[in-house]
Amino acid sequence: MRNKILLLLIAVVTLSSCNELLVYSDYRPIKEGKWELDKTVDFQFSELDSTQTYNLFINIRNDDSYPFSNLFLITELEYPNGNTIKDTLEYRMAEPSGEWLGKGMGSVKENKLWYKEMIDFSESGVYKVNVSHAMRKNGNVEGLHILEGVTDVGLEIEKAPK
Repeated sequence: MRNKILLLLIAVVTLSSCNELLVYSDYRPIKEGKWELDKTVDFQFSELDSTQTYNLFINIRNDDSYPFSNLFLITELEYPNGNTIKDTLEYRMAEPSGEWLGKGMGSVKENKLWYKEMIDFSESGVYKVNVSHAMRKNGNVEGLHILEGVTDVGLEIEKAPK
């Protein structure tokens, strides 16, 4: 009887933690945790409710070998008609003390980073989001050819609360 109650409690907690606003979630692994400067991470989605607005997030999983306290990304959101919105984004990845931000146990942390807020997808067709890193060492003009420590890049789309 006690095991059944414990199992029921675990099921309730698990189900209540699901995100009812989530409509799209996908991840791409970064080979050997070494993100090459010219390797864009690409996502595609379509058929979202055109009467709804959405929030977009970029999810980054990094391990202890990530050498920076911040992260610069270049993103492109391409609409079905070919129009593209390009952004350069900066995110903080660690506290000044060196403690990693994000969630997770052990050496891998996951950061859910705001990308776009209150976006509508009124055009029918395929939308594309492309993400690449834009990291460089202080004082260097040239970008870092290989960014170590990023294990996965993800994209999440959630319905914006009304």
